[in-house]
Amino acid sequence: MTSTMLSPQGLSGGPLSGEAISGPAAWLSDGWTVTRRNLTKVKRSPDMIVFALIQPIMFVLLFSQVYGGAISVQGTDYTQFLMAGIFAQTVVFGATFSGSAMAQDLKEGIIDRFRTLPMSSSAVLIGRTNSDLVLNSISMVIMMGTGLLVGWRVNASPLSFLGGVALLLLFSYAFSWVMALLGMSVKTPETINNASFLILFPLTFVSNAFVPSDTLPTVLRVFAEWNPVSSLVQAARRSFGNLGSQPVPDIWTMQHPYATVLIGISVMLLVFVPLCIRKYRRISTR
Repeated sequence: MTSTMLSPQGLSGGPLSGEAISGPAAWLSDGWTVTRRNLTKVKRSPDMIVFALIQPIMFVLLFSQVYGGAISVQGTDYTQFLMAGIFAQTVVFGATFSGSAMAQDLKEGIIDRFRTLPMSSSAVLIGRTNSDLVLNSISMVIMMGTGLLVGWRVNASPLSFLGGVALLLLFSYAFSWVMALLGMSVKTPETINNASFLILFPLTFVSNAFVPSDTLPTVLRVFAEWNPVSSLVQAARRSFGNLGSQPVPDIWTMQHPYATVLIGISVMLLVFVPLCIRKYRRISTR
C-alpha cells in the first residue's frame, strides 16, 4: 500500500482536514481508492488468489472425475448438475476474503490509520466488499473454464447465462457483508477461518450443491430445501440450462429460486450493511 493511497490527498483529492469531505462524489472517490488499495495488495500477493482457486478446482476434479461415475442424478448428467453447485460454493467461500481482510487490517493497525484520514467511515467497507466482488468475478471465469474442460456446457440463451452469473455475484457481494461483520467481531485473524467454516460448511454441503436434496435424511433434507445456497444453486442451474428433466422438489424455495435468492440478498444487505457500518465506527473510535 503506497503512501499516496493512504494520504488524505489520495482519498479525497483535497487538503488534510479533520473530517471527511461530504458529498456523493467524495464518498465514491473514497470507496474507489480503498477498492484499488485492496486490489493492489492482491496483485502484490498473487499466491492469495491462486490458493483460493485451488480448492474449488480440486472439488470440480474430485466430484466430476472421481465420484461422478458413482453418483447418479435423475434427468441429467452429473457434471451438468455439479457445476452450478461448485460456482455457488466458490462465490460463497470467496466472500470470506472480507472477513479475513478486515480482521487482518485490525490486527495490523490499518484501521487506525484510516481513522486519521478525511474519509467516509463506510468507504473502507465499500472498498473491501467491492474488491471481493472483483476477485469473485475472476474466480468465476476460471471456474467456468475448468467446467468446460471437464464437459460442462451452457444450454441456455446468453441473456439467461449472464443473469445466472449476475445472481451468483450479487449473492456473493451481499454475503461478503456478513463475513465482514464476522471479521470485525473476532479477536484475531486466525479465528476467522474456524468461525467462517462453521457457517460455510453447513450452508454449502447440506444443500443441493453436490447431491439432490431428496436423497438426504429428513432433517437434513428440510434444512437443504430452505437453505439459501440451495436456492442459489437451483437458480444457477435454471439460468445455465443444466436442470435437464430433473424433478424439482415441491417446496416454494425450489419452485421460485430467483425470488428466494433476491429476497435473501435484500435481507442480507438491509441487515448487515448498517450493522457493519455501526461496528466499524465503534472499533475505529475506541
